[in-house]
Amino acid sequence: MSDSIANSLMSNATEPNHLTRLLVVILNYRTPKLTIDCLRSLIDEVRSLPDTRVIVSDNDSNDGSVEQIKAAIETEGWSDSVSLMPLDRNGGYAFGNNAPIRAALQSPAPPPYFLLLNPDTIVRPGAIKALVDFMNSHPDVGIAGSRLEDPDGTPQCSAFRFHTVLSELDSGLRLGAVSKLLTNWVVWSPIPEAATQTDWVAGASMIVRREVFEQVGLLDEEYFMYYEETDFCLQAKRSGWSCWYVPQSRVVHLVGQSSGVTDTKRPPKRLPQYWFDSRRRYFLKNYGWLNAALADVVWALGFAVWRLRRVLQGKPDNDPPNLLEDFLRNSVLFKGNVLTSARLTQ
Repeated sequence: MSDSIANSLMSNATEPNHLTRLLVVILNYRTPKLTIDCLRSLIDEVRSLPDTRVIVSDNDSNDGSVEQIKAAIETEGWSDSVSLMPLDRNGGYAFGNNAPIRAALQSPAPPPYFLLLNPDTIVRPGAIKALVDFMNSHPDVGIAGSRLEDPDGTPQCSAFRFHTVLSELDSGLRLGAVSKLLTNWVVWSPIPEAATQTDWVAGASMIVRREVFEQVGLLDEEYFMYYEETDFCLQAKRSGWSCWYVPQSRVVHLVGQSSGVTDTKRPPKRLPQYWFDSRRRYFLKNYGWLNAALADVVWALGFAVWRLRRVLQGKPDNDPPNLLEDFLRNSVLFKGNVLTSARLTQ
């Protein structure tokens, strides 16, 4: 299937005025209804933008997703703009997004832009055009993200600072006075009202310039899910590319509907093993064992203090079950440097 995607882009590249300029990648894993709803919100926008194509990549769902999405593409008449790329295994978020990106990069005339879009999103009118226009007018920008929001228009935090030892202290301790002192390191920065440079943006709606992939490489597939877009934006920054938040691009994000982990409308679930693996990889890969260990220590101590303060102050318990136990069990202090040097230098 990857060959057919590349061939489709190649054939377009050889026809006058049919050069693919934007490739939208949507990764599906057992969320066919969400994916079809996303496509339905996207299709008018795609057709209004010259030379834009969509590829739905499926991470071996084995739940009828491929058949349902394929049927929707045919019955809705989307086949002129939308292709389906079934994969042979569920390799995670980076793996599923990389497959169509890699195929497109191998075509004779790769698209200048790639948009990574979650299946649990609804695209507001003009959202994609706003990102493309911003990138066209800012050639030094490598990555840009949309303003994500609830269905009622309430903005979600979509622009962030990089995770560091100090941000982990704030994340664990959750004390207002300390957060004010660490305001320049808190991951969750205030929601900007205007286009703003930031460290990283949410991968739910993130446009990437082709040259960033060519210089930095694809998303790190050693992350199964979470931290991969953070890591990618960090590698891009280290290579001289800036990342921006563009609130003129508005996208509804049905938080946690695709992963089930970050759904704020339900009681918190125990965090999956891959979340801890991804966090550990991010710190080891980017800051080394000593800083990773320090980040673990300050988070755990801060979180222990928070748990005690929560009980004494009668605050509600909104943390995932067994969080401290799971965190310590997965700390680099106990698992050590479990990543091979080859993986760390990917």
